[in-house]
Amino acid sequence: MPNITLSINQQSYTLTDLDARTSLLDVCRHHLNLTGSKKGCDHGQCGACTMIVNGRRINSCLSLAIMHEGDEITTIEGIGEPSSLSDIQQAFVDNDAFQCGYCTPGQICSATALFDEIEQRWPSHVSTNLTDPELVDVQEIAERMSGNICRCSAYPNIIKAIQQVMDSRGLGNTLASQGDAEIAAKTGAAVNTTAQIDNSTPQIWSPPPSNIYHPAAQNSNHSSNNNSSNNSNNNSTNIASSSVGDAQ
Repeated sequence: MPNITLSINQQSYTLTDLDARTSLLDVCRHHLNLTGSKKGCDHGQCGACTMIVNGRRINSCLSLAIMHEGDEITTIEGIGEPSSLSDIQQAFVDNDAFQCGYCTPGQICSATALFDEIEQRWPSHVSTNLTDPELVDVQEIAERMSGNICRCSAYPNIIKAIQQVMDSRGLGNTLASQGDAEIAAKTGAAVNTTAQIDNSTPQIWSPPPSNIYHPAAQNSNHSSNNNSSNNSNNNSTNIASSSVGDAQ
């Protein structure tokens, strides 16, 4: 059994005779009493266990603790306390961005790392320009937070909370001015110092509708329409016959 020393929330923890198969999540929850990070799926699919390691977010349920000796690990306990909330924690409260709260520690850890990614101009899967990402809109935030599931479906308010912090930190203005400065350096154009985050996109994001063609469904609908039409014609004929009979 190995002996390891982990740096978590700027504190050093030494673990002796640790089973090498123990995940970072289980070490925090069961060995160190750091229970803020949650075990949801235990398969790296829900994001409830998200922690930040060396500035990057990871699913701690899939990462062995012995891999992280010498790394700087941050859990939700290291981001803020009830008496001194971080700006993103306060934004979650302000925007009612949680209900049951089970996924919230992972959401906040993920959002905290997201701000650093934006400052470093890292692109996402939906970025149209990989070398010079555009301003972060609702689609960008949704994509960057897609690894964190909220079963209470508080996604619209989570996005609002993230946007609130971006506005307060001036991240949108910073990105815009950086982009304009780069363009100005190449073209000699004047720098736009009043650029803001693009808020033209609706605040509630949802995937676009599917345009997949289903022949079986089309045939079924066509048959249903024909049957309805035939039934309507038969009913009209019956009504007409009854009317004639009554007249006679």
